[in-house]
Amino acid sequence: MALEIERKFLTLDDTWKASATGSAHILQGYFARTPLLRARIRIYGDKGFITLKSEGGKLIRHEYEYEIPKAEAVEMIKQFSIEPIITKTRYDVPYGGVVWAVDVFEGANRGLVLAEAELETPDQALSMPRWAGREVTNDRHYGNSSLARYPFVTWDKHGNPPPDGEDGA
Repeated sequence: MALEIERKFLTLDDTWKASATGSAHILQGYFARTPLLRARIRIYGDKGFITLKSEGGKLIRHEYEYEIPKAEAVEMIKQFSIEPIITKTRYDVPYGGVVWAVDVFEGANRGLVLAEAELETPDQALSMPRWAGREVTNDRHYGNSSLARYPFVTWDKHGNPPPDGEDGA
């Protein structure tokens, strides 16, 4: 069974950039959403992927991801996306034995920067970098599918999503 064990944090500043070892542009669209499932097509750098994930806002989720031809991913995003497209640049930032994924969002989510650490086990110790701020692992509003529906630019000045914001990730 494919499991994703991931903790997610807001960033405090951009000092993580000094340690970044690589980056890739990401474009993704969602084509199905149910209370139990999020289904997306993603272009990650020069590769395409189709991904099925269980409901968000949890430390442990079921995740099934399959590589597909990039040209087909491009066409699927155009044909099947049910919401606005998420665009971001993902940076690889090694720290404390983990390669953190720092996502700098673009478009309607510009201004949002999230750092994610994928773990081997739920109780794995995680060394926290100074640039990692408040943990938002269990806040579904920070999930990409929720950000597609309720973009960061629609949130209030305190960083709160719209009151009718979705509770899915």
